Amino acid sequence: MAVLRWGILGASNFAATYMGPAINAAKDAQLAALATSNPEKASRFQAFAPDLLVHDSYEGLLADPSIDAVYIPLPNHLHVEWTLKALDAGKHVLCEKPMTLQADEFDRLIAARDSTGLLAAEAFMIVHHPQFVRAKALIEAGAIGELRHVDAVFSYFNTDQGNIRNQSAAGGGGLPDIGVYTFGSVRFVTGQEPISVPFAHIDYENGVDVFAQVAAKFPDFTYSATVSMRLFNRQEVVFHGDKGVLRLTCPFNAAVHDQAEISIETAGHTRCVERFPGVNHYVLQVEAFGASVRDGSPYACPLEFSRGTQAMMDMVFEAGGRPG
Repeated sequence: MAVLRWGILGASNFAATYMGPAINAAKDAQLAALATSNPEKASRFQAFAPDLLVHDSYEGLLADPSIDAVYIPLPNHLHVEWTLKALDAGKHVLCEKPMTLQADEFDRLIAARDSTGLLAAEAFMIVHHPQFVRAKALIEAGAIGELRHVDAVFSYFNTDQGNIRNQSAAGGGGLPDIGVYTFGSVRFVTGQEPISVPFAHIDYENGVDVFAQVAAKFPDFTYSATVSMRLFNRQEVVFHGDKGVLRLTCPFNAAVHDQAEISIETAGHTRCVERFPGVNHYVLQVEAFGASVRDGSPYACPLEFSRGTQAMMDMVFEAGGRPG
């Protein structure tokens, strides 16, 4: 297929602000349909995709034979159900993270992907950003010597109880929402999996985690992370080696929180900064997904990778305790 025709299940604010425009802007992609029963929400999408076909139900969109792939930005607890339904309807699927709330739920998704021959993946966009691709190459090349420790921080402030991130029934919480970035980014760059999580402190409010401190052990390095949706906005990942430090500023919300940069400090007191202005990793994600559908190009974030991130998440909740 020359152009991948996309549909979106649900008119979320994130889809209207970021992923909808990204699909429409991506090479060889077209945002062709939206499923929502709310005409006012549909109008936000039609502002940049005037030919958009609007279905009043998710089932109606999945039954549309003109749609090749669907993007799923629904609340977390609905991701597995609608991914399976979309695959069963013959659609490729890009689903928002976290794709599941337990690692073993990925087994059903992997089986459905394999049996249908369709592409299904979690929308983990940062692996498509040149900042992370470059960081991975630098670590592998020994730019900071032997990696010994990694620090990761991601926080924002959200006390809106009407927001699904603050609703336990919808799979809310800071760790499901942004812990996938602090955990998955380090797994991607290093290619290593955690051996253990000896410490996790988690604060809960109304059944959702709002603050977490995590310590983990990987085969070749130690790891610490802070994840919170009750702190002022901050994001950074620091890779600390025996010969230098590699720091990623704005690693997760590039061009929104700040400009994506990589800085390297070495024993010679040198500092090298690489900047990545104007890069839209959502567009790159859609284009990579389309390339994989069309010609089988390896996808940077297959379900097996996402399962590993969720497995680490499960380890963190086991160490820190789930809400009582």
